[in-house]
Amino acid sequence: MLEFLLELDKTLFLFLNGLHRSWLDDAMFYISQKEIWVPLYLVLLGVIVHRYRWKALLIMVFIALLITLSDQGSGFLKDITMRFRPCHEPDLEGLVHTVRNRCGGLFGFVSGHAANSFAFAVFMIFLLADRLKFLTPFLILWALAKSYSRIYLGVHYPGDVIGGIILGILVGLLVIWLYRKTVLWLEKRRKKSESGSVA
Repeated sequence: MLEFLLELDKTLFLFLNGLHRSWLDDAMFYISQKEIWVPLYLVLLGVIVHRYRWKALLIMVFIALLITLSDQGSGFLKDITMRFRPCHEPDLEGLVHTVRNRCGGLFGFVSGHAANSFAFAVFMIFLLADRLKFLTPFLILWALAKSYSRIYLGVHYPGDVIGGIILGILVGLLVIWLYRKTVLWLEKRRKKSESGSVA
């Protein structure tokens, strides 16, 4: 069964990666780069500071935790599964379209880009989507575009990306749970402190 799924993954990868167009190469390359999205992160940070005030610093701590967990989790899975990236796979030599000769590390399961993007999207949707209705579809499309770009660039199989998406969603939900627990604990302490000072 596993062999069948791996072969199916390779076949789907070759189909999707084979849909490349020269005019899309640069677009997909930049979509995949973290630096290009700094303005988006700064805008979201500004919205968080405006809405949450003193909690913004706490949220920054949880965002750092979020990225650490998704990044380290994807790295851990790469080390234990040791599945070659398609651009490093000897069986696919000459068949993989890459851009600017970039391939990345040797192993690819799961995609760190997909994990980080979806973990971030899930947490931001939890924090802001009730006020900014457009944010949910925007962040989902953004995370999907970043994830798909990894297939286009030849550095991940679809299975790597799906695994990264699942990991990212789980990490996002875990961090939301931890954040809620922490906020409740801080609010209880604040109320206890206030009641003590009144007494």
